[in-house]
Amino acid sequence: MAAVIVARGVVTRADRTNDYEYMNTNTGRSAEFALLVSVFVVAACGLVYELIAGALASYLLGDSVLQFSTIIGCYLFAMGIGSYLSRFVDEHLPEHFIRIELLVGLVGGLMPVALFLMNAWAPAPFRVALYGLVLVIGILVGLEIPLVMRILRRNYALKDLVSQVLTFDYLGALAVSVAFPLLLVPHLGLMRSGLLFGCLNAAVALWALWVFRGDIRFRRSLMAWSLAVIAVLAAGFVGADSITQFAEDRLYGRRIVFAQTTDYQRIVLTESAGVTRLYLNGNLQFSSRDEYRYHEALVHPVMLAQGAARKVLVLGGGDGMAVREILKHAGVEQVTLVDLDARMTQLFTERESLVRLNQGALNSPKVKVINADAFRWLETNRDFFDVVIVDLPDPTNYSIGKLYTTAFYGLLDRSLSASGFAVVQTTSPLYARKSFWTVVTTIEASGFRATPYHALVPSFGDWGYVVAHRRPWRIPKLPDTLVTRFLTPAGVVGMFDFPADMQRVDTEANHLNHQRLVQLFEEEWGRVGQE
Repeated sequence: MAAVIVARGVVTRADRTNDYEYMNTNTGRSAEFALLVSVFVVAACGLVYELIAGALASYLLGDSVLQFSTIIGCYLFAMGIGSYLSRFVDEHLPEHFIRIELLVGLVGGLMPVALFLMNAWAPAPFRVALYGLVLVIGILVGLEIPLVMRILRRNYALKDLVSQVLTFDYLGALAVSVAFPLLLVPHLGLMRSGLLFGCLNAAVALWALWVFRGDIRFRRSLMAWSLAVIAVLAAGFVGADSITQFAEDRLYGRRIVFAQTTDYQRIVLTESAGVTRLYLNGNLQFSSRDEYRYHEALVHPVMLAQGAARKVLVLGGGDGMAVREILKHAGVEQVTLVDLDARMTQLFTERESLVRLNQGALNSPKVKVINADAFRWLETNRDFFDVVIVDLPDPTNYSIGKLYTTAFYGLLDRSLSASGFAVVQTTSPLYARKSFWTVVTTIEASGFRATPYHALVPSFGDWGYVVAHRRPWRIPKLPDTLVTRFLTPAGVVGMFDFPADMQRVDTEANHLNHQRLVQLFEEEWGRVGQE
């Protein structure tokens, strides 16, 4: 990728004879091989820094399509600047190459550390720091390949030179694009991945220092800097857990009792004054202080309205709290829970403090847990359910936003029995009014009738839900036999009344190929965060 950008610059400087002096007889073929391997490593490192920046922006800022698009555009633009600037480097090319490698390794390797700490301590300038670092790294990476190509030109014809460099450049990009989602993020995390590849950049500098030892003027100084950079990055790699703990303690402001990055998300559990809180990718999912309000409001109105639910499907809700409420209905014979992350359901099945919260719901013989993507699972499901509880994360990005589209609700309809009801947790009709009513409009556009309601959950504010149904809907009566901490007969009736500042507004349906909801959600909650 980098070589494509700089190839034109190499051709235009073919008349510069002083670039040839470095490939002398002392280095020979070993230097050629070393530099070509370096191209492989350089391409891998450059792409890793780009992917880390995009992933961090998606985790912390939301809207993954926007973040990755702008990060990639900014990075490629910066590489073009670096490629242009390379024409002003005329002498001592190996020395400049070594210095650039050390700078790339140091800045790129420490980037995730710096951004994690900044997000915890000074979130306001986070975007400026993110794009500033992307620009710096892109410029440095843009300088690398032109220098390598110019050093190699003595022993290659232009067509062979471009062919060799492009081959190793693309192979490096391919290797890391496969390794990043499958190996690096799941096993090392973003912080350690950045530090590891920073060390690889510094290792390339050391290798070049040895290969061109006869042409380097400041060998001892460059050797000391190389070792110092590796030492700093290695220390960061060893202490990454402590750095993460420090940053997250500051970010969450409470004692972290569990933290893990899975294949799908960052799970953090905190405890403070006897209150347990769950965060996914930094977003609060529940607080044990008031989660019962949210889950009682989510489950019981639709279960009571259906009246005789035997088979219930829960999409999301890997914490088991919704299942806990479902099992309070004696007629339920089977609950199928579909949640993407196996680590989530495992935690709430095995961890004692969490099992107490969901009252062992996920260990009930009535409950079947399936770890799968809800959208894909609905596509292949051939079973029917009397009630479907949709307890999925908020539409903070397009991968989650697909679960709030007409396509998703169409699949949901296929899994409902003829007398079935579904309920969807949405967002706040007060703080994100357009987003809430967009979900209502989308459900209606899918062929359902939609009945919205809301409840006060202090941790989130006034929160909204929507019942999707085909048969007539009546507000259910709360029986005396149902044990609740929040719901009352009068309270259930009140949930279906919307005050003036939460009344319906005109919105468009959210479609799979045009997820307007993700943009609305980010805009509305972004304004709330700035207040």
